[in-house]
Amino acid sequence: MSATTVSPLPAPDAQPTTPVFRVAGLRLAYPGQPALFEDLSFTLGHGLTHLTADVGKTTLLRLLAGELPADGHGFLAGRPWQAGAPDPGVFWLDPRAAAWDTLTPDAVAEQVQARHPGFDLAAWQSHQQAFGLAEHAHKTMHMLSTGSRRKVALAAALAAGAALSLLDEPTAGLDQPSVAYLAEALNADAARPGRAWLIAAAWGLEERLAWTATLALDAPAAAG
Repeated sequence: MSATTVSPLPAPDAQPTTPVFRVAGLRLAYPGQPALFEDLSFTLGHGLTHLTADVGKTTLLRLLAGELPADGHGFLAGRPWQAGAPDPGVFWLDPRAAAWDTLTPDAVAEQVQARHPGFDLAAWQSHQQAFGLAEHAHKTMHMLSTGSRRKVALAAALAAGAALSLLDEPTAGLDQPSVAYLAEALNADAARPGRAWLIAAAWGLEERLAWTATLALDAPAAAG
């Protein structure tokens, strides 16, 4: 993919105008293969941005999270950001990853807290309660359903306090009360200054979230 379109939506006058995240020259290519992303540049402002594409959404999120080797640089919350390595200002947690299997929800939260200095323990406990996770506190992640694993990840995302939070298929496996709570919580958190959320495959949230922009990946090249 070599181009993106960022379409800002009408925003309240009080919304900060300084971008939260800006990236330039993003490139991802595996040896002997065509580039999946080439010279990708975009800016994310305060609030909720909807990531749309036929393919490549998950790949881009993993790239921004530092899980994939890539080239590119930018600024996050006013400081330099470099592609190819995890950044404490970027939240990403794939609840499907086997690395979480042996951890309880609170142990997951402890790892997130260690990565993100702005983690709010009281917020974690509040979101955990709202998602109905209290009854699963003693279980490890491999014992939880797909929906409950995702609730753990979402509660952690909402508590992490990261400048940029990345969500992929956030409603997969969720019951309707949890979808409604997630929409409310995302809208509330995104209203805080200096917070940017990039959300892909937001099924059931399209009409519930106060989107501030759409980031559309153009040329179909990457898988994900």
